[in-house]
Amino acid sequence: MKESRDAAAPLHLAIVRQAYNPYGGAERFVERALKALGENAVQITLITRNWGGEHKPGVKVKLLGAPRLGRLLRDITFTRSVRSLIKTQVFDLVQSHERIPGCDIFRAGDGVHASWLEQRARTLSPLGRLAQSLSPWHRYILRMEDRMFRDAKLRAVICNSEMVRQDIAHRYPQLASKLHVIHNGVDHVHFHPGLRELHREKVREQLGVPESTRVLLFVGSGFERKGVPQLIEALAQPALAQAELWVIGKDRHARRLQKRAERLGVASRVRFLGPKKDVAPYLGAADVFALPTLYDPMPNAAIEALASGLPVLTSTSSGAAELVRLGENGERVDALDIPGMAAAAHRLLEAMHDPLRCSTFRNASRASVDTLSNEAMAAQLVALYRQLLGGASQL
Repeated sequence: MKESRDAAAPLHLAIVRQAYNPYGGAERFVERALKALGENAVQITLITRNWGGEHKPGVKVKLLGAPRLGRLLRDITFTRSVRSLIKTQVFDLVQSHERIPGCDIFRAGDGVHASWLEQRARTLSPLGRLAQSLSPWHRYILRMEDRMFRDAKLRAVICNSEMVRQDIAHRYPQLASKLHVIHNGVDHVHFHPGLRELHREKVREQLGVPESTRVLLFVGSGFERKGVPQLIEALAQPALAQAELWVIGKDRHARRLQKRAERLGVASRVRFLGPKKDVAPYLGAADVFALPTLYDPMPNAAIEALASGLPVLTSTSSGAAELVRLGENGERVDALDIPGMAAAAHRLLEAMHDPLRCSTFRNASRASVDTLSNEAMAAQLVALYRQLLGGASQL
């Protein structure tokens, strides 16, 4: 049981994240929390095993060592260290972005591991499914996930999509009142429909791509999970015979996918552009954003694309699907339905090359995420913290 807190003291919030880098979702949360609450209102202790950021006022970093002898031992050690720390040090709230029992809040940014394995199993051979079911690491994560969701100390779960909320509510009905949908925010100043006028001509000229070419854009890491193999296969369908696919991101299996494109005869129409610090110019130059992911709770890249006026082709197992209005700002298909994916992409590409329909789609895409601002996300987080702390006045 937590001690009563001084109403004049800053909120002491612990955030648990195994590996911290400046570009991840948990990391962006820290930035937004500080900006929204102010350094005088919140003190953040970041509990991590790997710190890759810069020192920031209002943030203390607590490094917990973990052995580098495989992810299973690493995760077991980190979990035990976190549980020991939060038992001995008093925080007003402990918000974990990892599946660790004993924390006040779990932010389900990665969704439900059990659901991800179910979707992944659809792409595996019988032997692959057996190996997945016997994997010590997957078994450990599933066990920790179940223990965490059943732990009486868990007071709230932040879901970044309705898809995740419904999934957890179905699996753990007793948590229904503790599930809070807080969508990811997007920088509406940086991502906007005007990117088309700013960057389209220049980027296409640099890449040697004519204005008339239909371009699908993918942005992300984890190509296998997020649908790049399916996009390459879709590109070989007659409906997309005139289209190109631009792939932005880093993945250790990129060469394997390049060879797949060669075997399918579409290598000349698939461009692996590598990671980009700023994807805005490419959002301005492309026609349609494609992310037919096997499983993704709420991809930031899709929200950024919509904010930039691009319609989105995504899968029914993506949280972004709830932002899509069919025939208005995008399409959604099963992640493994290659003909359906090609047909949907073709419809969107043709619409974006029709001057009248293009304007309508761009406006609808932007409008679908108008309420998903960083400020709105921060306000919802503040409201949740107030609720959990009994309405502490300084928040």
